[in-house]
Amino acid sequence: MAKYIHTILRDIPVQPVSDIPRVLLHGVSADSRQIKDGYAFVAVKGDSVDGNQFIPNAIENGARLIVSAHPKPKGLNIAWLQIESDPRAALAHIAAALNGFPARKLRVIGVTGTDGKTTTSSMIHHLLIQAGIKAGMISTVSALIGDKALDTGFHVTTPDSPDIQNYMRLMAEAGMTHCVLETTSHGLSQGRVIAADIDIAVITNITHEHLDYHGSLEAYVQAKGLLVEALAQTPRKRIGNPRLAVLNKDDEHYAYTKRLAPGKFVSYSRLNEADIWASDIDNRPEQLRFTAHIGKQSYPVKSPMIGIFNVSNSLAALASTVLGLGLDPAQAAQHIATLPPVPGRMEVIQMGQDFTAIVDFAHTPNALERSLETIRLMTPGKLITVYGSAGLRDREKRRMMPKVSIKGADISILTAEDPRTESLDAILEDMAQAAIEAGGVEGVNFYRVPDRGDAIRKAVELAQPGDTIVAQGKGHEQSMCFIDTEYLWDDRTAMRAALAEHLGMDGPEMPWLPTSTR
Repeated sequence: MAKYIHTILRDIPVQPVSDIPRVLLHGVSADSRQIKDGYAFVAVKGDSVDGNQFIPNAIENGARLIVSAHPKPKGLNIAWLQIESDPRAALAHIAAALNGFPARKLRVIGVTGTDGKTTTSSMIHHLLIQAGIKAGMISTVSALIGDKALDTGFHVTTPDSPDIQNYMRLMAEAGMTHCVLETTSHGLSQGRVIAADIDIAVITNITHEHLDYHGSLEAYVQAKGLLVEALAQTPRKRIGNPRLAVLNKDDEHYAYTKRLAPGKFVSYSRLNEADIWASDIDNRPEQLRFTAHIGKQSYPVKSPMIGIFNVSNSLAALASTVLGLGLDPAQAAQHIATLPPVPGRMEVIQMGQDFTAIVDFAHTPNALERSLETIRLMTPGKLITVYGSAGLRDREKRRMMPKVSIKGADISILTAEDPRTESLDAILEDMAQAAIEAGGVEGVNFYRVPDRGDAIRKAVELAQPGDTIVAQGKGHEQSMCFIDTEYLWDDRTAMRAALAEHLGMDGPEMPWLPTSTR
């Protein structure tokens, strides 16, 4: 929907420093490559790139207005709006206005945390749909709008604010009343969910992750807390303002996030009594069972998603929908049993082999530990895990992960996982030294196999009847980054290819990477 910038500025909290030009806008972006005729280009200064240097590219692509924190350069012939606020916030607010402020027409449930974000978001979305509520979902996997699933990118991160606003507009136009929005720490700190008008904020947990970006655990925790703080910024909606925080009482940062809540909050726990808590937990390979206590009532819960961590995810979903949105608790508990699988999360790959093959997304020390604990319970034989550590990311994590796997698995295979511009050999050396410090012996209980396809092949070759092999860290992701190129990659395809080769049957080809040896 086209709007004049002076009209937009009357409805959003963005303060202009310069005169306001009379410009009709058809869209907005902070990416000069996405600029089209009639768009506004917002010059955002990032961590490594300053958007102001791409203004000529934006103008060439049809930008009608430049929004910047800097004054207009002399001699530049284009409409210019200088603002005093953060350009990221301006980007989000302008995008919301151009899309008709769709979040104000939706009940928005935001979900963040180190681990379990996608699973919990999917659970909440499923419970809403099963209750007959028209709900969409924006996750790091895809955007679900009715029967349509729109890809949100190669790697797991929250979409940019113009994309979020566009998805929400499509939801509102499709008659949806609720939106589940998965939010990463990057998305929160970079203002991508500003103007998303959060009604319920859910935190799964906060553990070691992304310290390369945030600089410290304290800063990372504060970034996650922004979702709870956003509740206070949500404008009044005709459908009401619950402003509810749903918090994990078992998390070490619970006291901090509780203090951030601007209004009501509810707690959930699998270890202690809370507003909703679990007892009688029975975690078996075929099914997870527990009793959910809500108030003075108790409800049996069965989940096809195994693992102790999925007790917490289920409780978060139940707390959001039952305590936050008023769903019937008995029905919601029953609907947990019909959860569809979440892509790349404890996904079993079966091609007739006499051992178990799994693809999982565990890419943090805590998630890897919980995943291996769960898989150990369902493995009569040896547990073999394949994983790597991303380049240009948290260096401390790459030493923590091997210490977890040496303890939790019988055999660890260290391999590539988005090395980017870092030396893969150097990454693997760091990981190998950490494995040795944890008691690992190279060639006995851990191996270095640089090519991820060969690493998965190695796991398949080592597997005996009753064993379990699991490829960790990539999950549903569709690419692998070397230098600055994204190569098509899917762990599930790679696992099927390795199994087909092992069984001598037809199957997909192993995806190619620059490290490939075949």
